[in-house]
Amino acid sequence: MRPTVIRRFLERLLFHARIMRPDDANIAGNVHGGTILKMIEEAGAIISTRHCNSMSGEKCVAALARVERTDFLSPMSIGEVGHVSAEITYTSKHSVEVQVNVLAENILTGAKRLTNRATLWYVPLSLTNVDKVTEVPPIQYKNEGQEEEGKKRYEDSLNVVASDRQNKEPYTVGYSQSSLIHLVGPSDCTLHGYVHGGVTMKLMDEVAGIVAARHCKTNIVTASVDAINFHRKIQKGCIITISGRMTFTSNKSMEIEVFVDADTLVGDTQERYRAVSAFFTYVSLSKDLKPLPVPQLVLETEEEKKRFEEGKGRYLQTKTKRQMKSQSLTQQ
Repeated sequence: MRPTVIRRFLERLLFHARIMRPDDANIAGNVHGGTILKMIEEAGAIISTRHCNSMSGEKCVAALARVERTDFLSPMSIGEVGHVSAEITYTSKHSVEVQVNVLAENILTGAKRLTNRATLWYVPLSLTNVDKVTEVPPIQYKNEGQEEEGKKRYEDSLNVVASDRQNKEPYTVGYSQSSLIHLVGPSDCTLHGYVHGGVTMKLMDEVAGIVAARHCKTNIVTASVDAINFHRKIQKGCIITISGRMTFTSNKSMEIEVFVDADTLVGDTQERYRAVSAFFTYVSLSKDLKPLPVPQLVLETEEEKKRFEEGKGRYLQTKTKRQMKSQSLTQQ
């Protein structure tokens, strides 16, 4: 084959297949979405890296920049073979668009069905300087229409990214708020099938820490935790959503409200309920572990102002108790 023909073959299609095993799936035998997404991303990274290094120049590795859309059309099961095919559909000067399809094959009958479709964008990063984005070799389009459609998708993607950045102003509640979704498994639970309190508190602290770090962008540590209220038990098989949002900032501390909502997926009734709630206080530290000033929270709504005043009340109450305790110890 001529070099240009070989390059076009490499940039057009990449195939990968593997059998789905028990540790890839949930208790019902359906393959986890995360397993499929990992296979999709690996295929996209391989074909993008191959293409970006197909011409002489600075060597690079393609890094995932954005997942445009992923459709889960049909569940895949244990024992089926997952076939992943990837194709480069558009290139700009510094990015690559990859379309990925996933097929599930029944190896006993040979029957195949489409289970997933995804669109991903990659950028090539220099091997010698990770902050440098290298140029992407162009691909050969089948026709002008294919290039124009790809260009439109590229421009739309840029507009979405720009819009996301504009909608999240630094130091607002919306800018730093975070959430984590966790499927409660057997290892999270007691012998009675309910979640250990320590597991829940660990996840809550992780989310609160992310909120604090996003707000001040420094080293942060937990300073205190207000009363943690366990409203209802969480049983095995539930999906829990741990959410955190900034409520109050003083000069050197941040208060973050964290709550855990549970969705029951097993049993006769399916419901969503508030299981746990608490307030975490964090402080910002310098490299030599000295307290740093905390950026003040920017309030945008009346509800945020109300929560801020409530947090201020808790802060002043705690500060008064600390001062009284300190005076008591001094007198002794």
